Amino acid sequence: MSRQDSRDFVIGLGLESSANKIGVGIMRHAKRPPRAENDGSSNVDGHSSNISTVLANVRRTYITPPGTGFLPRDTAAHHRAQVIPLVQEALRAANLSPQDIDCICFTKGPGMGAPLHVSALVARTLSLLWNVPLIAVNHCVGHIEMGRMITGAQNPVVLYVSGGNTQVIAYAENRYQIFGETLDIAIGNCLDRFARIIGLSNDPSPGYNIEQCAKRGSKFVELPYTVKGMDMSFSGILAYLESNCKKLLMEHTADDLCFSLQENLFAMLVEVTERAMAHVGAKEVLIVGGVGCNERLQQMMGVMVSERGGHLFATDESFCIDNGIMIAQAGLLQYASGNATPLEDTWCTQRYVSIDSRESVVQSINHSDSERTVFR
Repeated sequence: MSRQDSRDFVIGLGLESSANKIGVGIMRHAKRPPRAENDGSSNVDGHSSNISTVLANVRRTYITPPGTGFLPRDTAAHHRAQVIPLVQEALRAANLSPQDIDCICFTKGPGMGAPLHVSALVARTLSLLWNVPLIAVNHCVGHIEMGRMITGAQNPVVLYVSGGNTQVIAYAENRYQIFGETLDIAIGNCLDRFARIIGLSNDPSPGYNIEQCAKRGSKFVELPYTVKGMDMSFSGILAYLESNCKKLLMEHTADDLCFSLQENLFAMLVEVTERAMAHVGAKEVLIVGGVGCNERLQQMMGVMVSERGGHLFATDESFCIDNGIMIAQAGLLQYASGNATPLEDTWCTQRYVSIDSRESVVQSINHSDSERTVFR
């Protein structure tokens, strides 16, 4: 009898390395299908749960000096040095051995090429050593599925905001669809590059340090605001700041600029998200991605959602920021539907559209008792 047949749960190990964070997470799912309604059985504290339990969630961040970004080669070198100790740490935290793992889940994309290959290589190696299947996961879907599992959101418009992605996504016509997105750079990239311009530290992250500066700012500075239909553009506001930063700092403080930048960017996100809510008739908004843990963004979005009689769902930095547990979560959903990835298909791609890989996840959670079960 196999270990899968002898237990009423499955355990997945997730590996995430798409950018400057290397994360390893271990998740346990009950084998019985979750009910259509939100029964509150998700669990994130390591205690027993009817559906899912987070057993370990560890990560390390590659931090560069102020005024600099992270290069793919150097980031990959950092991840290679950290990944095996992190796997060992995760197993210890979960009190498990390799024999307890049912599948290895890894980020296939999108992301930076060299860092992506680190988790893919380790995933292949562990799969062969431990004789367990591989599950290739879309990074974007991982964020969404983790956010829904943690918060219990049922039918949300999803605002996905990170260093590499800015999308407003909603479920319509039996699949997730992108209703709006950035036309150029991601909002997190815009924030990171502005932090570089004014010399903020990258520790713990540029976006976090901008948020702290913005809390001290009080004077709003007029900046470009670009919303085109359901899409947004962030390159213009960044170019304006790059060209005029010295002049602006003679008249305003860096804190005021951080405050004004946040207010401008987040207002654009709120505007497009509200349009998506109106279009699909949604009453919930779920914010995922690294920028999603920004308290001011949550506050502004919360005001809009409450005025529409809805509810905002968001998580803290433990789950908003890239982590291995979100890859394990989405991977286990795919594993439940029999969607393992053959070894020859475990290549990585820097371009991976979020709605394309949704089908395999939907299959694993779309039970016959209700169409709405795709949102469990």
